[in-house]
Amino acid sequence: MTLIAGQTKETVIISDLELVRAVVDEAGWLDEPAAMAPYLTEDRGLFHGRARAVVSPASISEVAAVMRLCNERGIGVVPQGGNTGRCGGAVPQEAGSEIILSLRRMNRIRDIDPLNYTLTVEAGCILADLRAAAERADRFFPLSLGAEGSCQIGGNLATNAGGNNVLRYGNARDLTLGLEVVLPTGEIWDGLTGLRKNNTGYDLKDLFIGAEGTLGIITAAVLRLFPLPKDIQTAWVALRDLDAGIALLARARATSGDAISTFELISRTGLEFALRHTSGCRDPFAIPYDWYVLLVFSGTRPEAGMRERLESMLSEAWEDGQILDAVIAQSKAQANGLWRLREGIVEGQRFEGGSIKHDIAVPVSRVPAFIRTANARVAEELPGIRPCVFGHLGDGNIHYNLSQPLAMDRTEFLGMWGHFNRIVNDIAVALGGSFSAEHGIGRLKVGEMARYKSAIELDLMRRIKVALDPKGIMNPGKVVPR
Repeated sequence: MTLIAGQTKETVIISDLELVRAVVDEAGWLDEPAAMAPYLTEDRGLFHGRARAVVSPASISEVAAVMRLCNERGIGVVPQGGNTGRCGGAVPQEAGSEIILSLRRMNRIRDIDPLNYTLTVEAGCILADLRAAAERADRFFPLSLGAEGSCQIGGNLATNAGGNNVLRYGNARDLTLGLEVVLPTGEIWDGLTGLRKNNTGYDLKDLFIGAEGTLGIITAAVLRLFPLPKDIQTAWVALRDLDAGIALLARARATSGDAISTFELISRTGLEFALRHTSGCRDPFAIPYDWYVLLVFSGTRPEAGMRERLESMLSEAWEDGQILDAVIAQSKAQANGLWRLREGIVEGQRFEGGSIKHDIAVPVSRVPAFIRTANARVAEELPGIRPCVFGHLGDGNIHYNLSQPLAMDRTEFLGMWGHFNRIVNDIAVALGGSFSAEHGIGRLKVGEMARYKSAIELDLMRRIKVALDPKGIMNPGKVVPR
């Protein structure tokens, strides 16, 4: 853009933003620092950005108009859903030259088709609300995670979220049939199809799912629904050891007819964190064990025989020495209590000092090897470090978090974040795994992309980025290493 006499680059940018502001009404514009503050910080406090404004369009036409203006004038755009991410993907850079485009006002459920088992929704819909809407239609939307009361489906799709039911239903990519996307140019791609089969070339939706807003803005989606589970049986089980957990998973899948929806691994350290710091948590057993699993069998008929199958499976596993104890929930309240233990680990960690997080995945059969190797390696590196290990054993996704030694300074420990990332991620990748399973890349893991992705993978990603976003305005500095 050419400057005229008396103008500076800064005044030109402000003038450009006034054009953007004119696209939305007053409810869709924030530029006061106090009002903008919640949009500028990542959930764990690792990233604190700045932005010129928070823009909240109320329709796809407004999103398109905003994007056209930003593309013409080279204004960076950071798409944001519920801002519950863990890797800084929705936080702007510190320079403050970008705008945040929030999808919070685009929150309509456009259609529920129970016979086609589909739900068409806008990106700003809260995940828990979608699950409730599906249930009212006697259907089930299985995406479920700890932040479901505040996270938005657009962000879930942009990060290809996983959660507690991936073992049976798959992650966000598997739950999506079609998308509506606004491209950086302001063009609209209407791919809102409810088809299960459509073999007509490239599956474009998969470009945008998991791209974290670096290629375009997801504004709506057609989601897959399933029969509503009506016979749900939940158990908390003490394992003999990690290898027994893998054997129990195989036994559970066979016994249930692959009707196992959840198989969560919990270490004793993680459970103790929850018991110490999270209200409503109570140890199911009188004595401590090293490893536990929380597992769920679910059938779609009220009397599907899930309890009988679960009891039989656990009895056989006990006789074979795979498990040391087990309790089956006798009511929904008891089941919720068991889930509270799993969810309480995340809350409890906050009170145990600094925590260095890892979201790794390895082939399911290699989870025990990963945990044993990583535990030994980090203890050798820093005596007294406390691995807090939990996660989705059923799909090989482990949250391998490291709490500081009790006597260590928090700031000093957190300063070792990159060092321990290298140790843990190297082990996961050496076992055929990934350094990011369900939390995405964002700003936090761009360096890992450069380290672990092959040259051809990175080159292909950069080519796609340049093809769709040649001016580089979409979520700059995220996902794709420069």
